[in-house]
Amino acid sequence: MRAHLGDQLVVESTTSGATRRDGEIVGLHHEDGTPPYDVRWSDTNEVTLVFPGPDAHVNHLEPTPPRTAHGSSSREAGGGQAAAERAPATDGTGPGDIGRRVIAERQRQGLSREETARRARMSPGYLAYLEEYPADPSEAALINLADALGTTVTALRGGGVDLPPGQGQALPHPRLRDLGADECRALLSTHGVGRVAVTAPDGRPAVVPVNYEVVDDTIAFRTAPDSLPAAAVGTEVAFEVDHVDEALSQGWSVLAVGPASIVTEADAVRRLTELAHTTPWPGGARDMWVSIRAASLTGRRITAADQ
Repeated sequence: MRAHLGDQLVVESTTSGATRRDGEIVGLHHEDGTPPYDVRWSDTNEVTLVFPGPDAHVNHLEPTPPRTAHGSSSREAGGGQAAAERAPATDGTGPGDIGRRVIAERQRQGLSREETARRARMSPGYLAYLEEYPADPSEAALINLADALGTTVTALRGGGVDLPPGQGQALPHPRLRDLGADECRALLSTHGVGRVAVTAPDGRPAVVPVNYEVVDDTIAFRTAPDSLPAAAVGTEVAFEVDHVDEALSQGWSVLAVGPASIVTEADAVRRLTELAHTTPWPGGARDMWVSIRAASLTGRRITAADQ
């Protein structure tokens, strides 16, 4: 195990009833980054010396900052409000849903990142990570953040995940805008779950969710020859992906329309299979790849009017 200053140490629970803990590594005792570490725990804000066991792992949060002439990192030397309020990551990763909700709520209340971290009893550096990268904070960290922001853990997580989306209240001043082709491609991303609209064998319209990949600007999904999604083959279909943030009453959708066909070339099938991020969630024998080449790509996004 090796770590850098600012990385996150996560200790998973191996005992029934015990809770998962995480904290920021604020001190190293070996130049090569091996244990032990000084860790500031997110649930107590206390710093302790930790010898990680087999139930612990390190999340490398960002590239190690350059060292100053005095041996401290630029994160430490630059500290303070300016560093705490640095711009979000621009490496294409971006924040996760929890991070976006935290940012929106503290900005709505006019709170700085440093003040929010103080109220939540966590370091500004750790809060910066939660806001800038997809993160999985512990229950204790979420409770502290929710208390600091005057909201709930359920709201920060998105709430009501088992309910149909869109049951929350609309924004007071919503803004609906069309998305450009580049933004649509970015949101379509590389994989996930989308919906393909087909005409069923009985002539009725149907919309079916599928696990999909995007390879070389082509949408592809795996299915079985006798399945409903297979009805897409040889026709022009609509393929849709979307995201709804229930807590913020915001969301987006992207619609791709184009011809669907079976992927038969052996090398193409092999490449799709190798690049696939997951197997089809329904399970079973679903080895037929169907590709959709988008002739048109459109999308819309709902945000607050001032965003």
